[in-house]
Amino acid sequence: MNPIETLGLVLGAGFSSGLNLYATVATLGLLQRFGVLHLPPHLQVLSHPWVLGTALALYLVEFFADKIPYLDTIWDVAHTFIRPPAAALLAFAAAGGVAPQWRWAAALLAGGVALTSHGTKASARAAVNTSPEPFSNWILSFGEDLLAVWLTWMATAHPLATTIIVIALVALSIFLLYHLFRFARRAVQRLLTS
Repeated sequence: MNPIETLGLVLGAGFSSGLNLYATVATLGLLQRFGVLHLPPHLQVLSHPWVLGTALALYLVEFFADKIPYLDTIWDVAHTFIRPPAAALLAFAAAGGVAPQWRWAAALLAGGVALTSHGTKASARAAVNTSPEPFSNWILSFGEDLLAVWLTWMATAHPLATTIIVIALVALSIFLLYHLFRFARRAVQRLLTS
């Protein structure tokens, strides 16, 4: 892989792993398995039937857990310790053909991008859980799944475009996180003064 392809895969898989790790792994594995793309040698294990089966089974669990208000928040809290490290591991493997310092840089970059997308997802979902109707939660969940699969495919098919898209998504995530934290701070202050 050339540096642009590697960067696109690192950023795209990193961001989508922060949204839905299991959909990302399953998408990469299925694309490799059906010959749509050829992953770097260290990532080809994702197309192994056991890895694919595990990723698809965990995706199904996450698919349903994400639709239930408050359970999705508990799921996201637990995955704070899973998604970013897994994204870093995927990036480290994707950059297998470069010098060790660049592999570590790729891992740190992907982990940071995954933490940003995961933090935005978890914060937005927690805010939406305060709404009494379930439809906004379901819409967000379906949107996250679609974005994770689409961005993973984009990372393999159009790495330069993916790099630009992920930079824009990270900027949007930072903007949303800032406003979500301000909203949360005001809500807590209102509770404490009541």
